[in-house]
Amino acid sequence: MIYTSFDNIDLVKVLSFLKSHKKEYLSDQDISDILKISRVAVREHIKKIRSLGYQIESKQKLGYRLVNTTNLILPWELTDGLKTKMIGKKVYYFDTIDSTQNFAIKIASSSKENGTVVISNKQTRGRGRLGRGWISPQGGIWLSIILQPNFDISITTLFPIAASLALTRAIEKTVGKKTKLKWPNDITIKGKKVAGILVDVSVESNKIENLVLGVGINFQINQIRLERILKNTENFYGVISLMEKSKCSNPILLVKNFLYELEKIIELLEKGKRKIIIKNWTKKSSTIGKNVVLSTSDGKIKGRAIKLDSDGALVIYNKKKYQRVYAGDLIHS
Repeated sequence: MIYTSFDNIDLVKVLSFLKSHKKEYLSDQDISDILKISRVAVREHIKKIRSLGYQIESKQKLGYRLVNTTNLILPWELTDGLKTKMIGKKVYYFDTIDSTQNFAIKIASSSKENGTVVISNKQTRGRGRLGRGWISPQGGIWLSIILQPNFDISITTLFPIAASLALTRAIEKTVGKKTKLKWPNDITIKGKKVAGILVDVSVESNKIENLVLGVGINFQINQIRLERILKNTENFYGVISLMEKSKCSNPILLVKNFLYELEKIIELLEKGKRKIIIKNWTKKSSTIGKNVVLSTSDGKIKGRAIKLDSDGALVIYNKKKYQRVYAGDLIHS
């Protein structure tokens, strides 16, 4: 099942009509007459709207009334009231997909897809950093964002770190929970991973052609089950659910806030204001100032994390020398 922000026009019309008349019942004839859609089509759309998690009450001789909205991050819910200038104006939603990142990469070369968001309720082959799989059950937020930025190619190594700052701001603004940033781009709560970020970049003639940002958030997942699956994986340091299963919550606002914060971060990068991002990231960092062990392609590096460089490299001090590292698995020792 796929829904987009540019299709399903009649379905959205019916839904919007129900939303604007929440306190009253509307017959299928009323909806048909106003929207110029057949009564059969109206009933089919209402059936589909219900299947998407909206609660619609129906009474004989009175009609239909929208009682409650959905928790699914559907395109029309995401674009409604979105405060960004460019990101999220076009949205693809899947009930299930192999990977939002794979789909986004396939369409990313088109100039029409700049700012497009690809989101899925579940992923069967989600991707994490360093080619790893990312378990993506229902209850999480799994999305990819296509960007065609104007910043210099040297910023690509800083970008995922900057994006993680945008995400932590959105989480704190939306649900009020304090988060930390673990280098390179993990978001943690109480020392456990709640979200992660990866970036795929396409470069041509030393210029960024497109950049696809992948985001995974353990929004309201079964934490115990996920920890059981992951506990024996290398460098695992725990996972946590952002929201408890018993609590009423809506992930749509979190995604809207993230897209807004991300756009502000991109504007800073395009203006060359890296220092502001690095300063703010460092304030939220759980890594800077700690003794760390880094597993890299060249072996293990041990030392003290001193600072984040302007290009996103982590500067480590050990045995009277400084080393700059761009990628690897990090453990706070």
